[in-house]
Amino acid sequence: MKKLISTLTNIWKIEDLRTRILNTLLFLLIYRIGSHIVLPGVNPAALDQEAKEGLLGLLNMFAGGSFSRSAIFALGVMPYISASIVIQLLGIAVPYFQKLQKEGESGTKKMTQITRYLTLVITLLQSVAYIRSQISPEAIMMAEPLFTVLSTIILTSGTMFVMWLGEKITDKGIGNGISLIIMVGIIAQLPGGLIQEWASRMGGNGGPIPFILEMVALFAVVVFTILIVQGVRKIPVQYAKRIVGNKQYGGVRQYIPLKVNTSGVMPIIFAQAIMFVPMTIPQFFPNLQSSFITSLSDYTSVAYNVTFAFLIIGFTFFYTAIMVNPQQMADDMKKNGGFIPGIKPGIATSGYIDGVLSKITLPGSVFLAIIAIFPAIATLLGVNSQFAHFYGGTSLLILVGVVLDTLQQIESHLLMRHYDGLMKTGRMKGRTAVSSSSTASSPI
Repeated sequence: MKKLISTLTNIWKIEDLRTRILNTLLFLLIYRIGSHIVLPGVNPAALDQEAKEGLLGLLNMFAGGSFSRSAIFALGVMPYISASIVIQLLGIAVPYFQKLQKEGESGTKKMTQITRYLTLVITLLQSVAYIRSQISPEAIMMAEPLFTVLSTIILTSGTMFVMWLGEKITDKGIGNGISLIIMVGIIAQLPGGLIQEWASRMGGNGGPIPFILEMVALFAVVVFTILIVQGVRKIPVQYAKRIVGNKQYGGVRQYIPLKVNTSGVMPIIFAQAIMFVPMTIPQFFPNLQSSFITSLSDYTSVAYNVTFAFLIIGFTFFYTAIMVNPQQMADDMKKNGGFIPGIKPGIATSGYIDGVLSKITLPGSVFLAIIAIFPAIATLLGVNSQFAHFYGGTSLLILVGVVLDTLQQIESHLLMRHYDGLMKTGRMKGRTAVSSSSTASSPI
């Protein structure tokens, strides 16, 4: 306890860190207030406030409950995530976007601008689908088509404002803004899920013993998830000795830490965004309605979980390939006089790193897929559907990943100013920043 109080005091002493944390809390508070502001022309008393099921439940969770409230932030940041997926896919297939990726900061700014425009288009489409399918006619107190036009403009503006809040948190606050917005939305649903599960068990559905066992199992899953997220495969790198004047440089062994879960939570978020597409298609093309598309809207169905799992595995390899460039890592080591013991510099080193990365990415992707479909398994075993989302899946991975990344940034501020880190033994294991030859951290 004394160590915790001392660490919190040190955090408050650092003016820049204190300002960033307060800015983050302020921006998140604005987001939470907006998630309770209902669209004009909608009667809140006539809305269906019951917990959404399946994909709608996940979307409602990501939006912090504003989806079921028909709030101005009902669509949350999912249109932005969808746009980011499209742009990154274009970065592989389209030469123009490949060229932008190689132009450095200027190219990044152009791609960010294109992502924003695409987010606007996707939000317009999803806003119309949301108004038509999720707002009951009994709750609408405004004449058509005025209500549809006005609500579409407000929903689109709300999503763009949330995207702007996320960018401001990243720039002026602590942690990744989009990730923190998603995390806050998830945490906001946790108390309701716990209360419902407790009431269900105490109402004659097993009593307190199953609830206690569920909490123990949840704790074990969280611990295992943290171990996987922090797990690294260390590749030894030896640097040659250099004599400059009267000083010796190099001659020491360092390590390249390749994470088991290099891509973080991005694959599961990307796959989740893709799985929202079947829910939107029938709103615009009713003739395309089929049993397969219907099954993809049920997160407990076999078709949904198999498709979801394969998407996660594919996106894990895809995003890892974007995040880590073995050829660049090998070139950087060669320029700095470094080499992997027993491996020739250059192409051989690049091939060795790529091989190791492929071996650890496969189990990491399978782990993500298993965790992602675990809520469906928990639901089939009798766990309340709202609480089952926290038992694993997207929500758990996002919470663990975002919390660890945010704590790592706070710890970096402490260590730069010669304060002790958050952990008693020093830096957070597996989250330490390394040299340019290391892997980049996930943006989410």
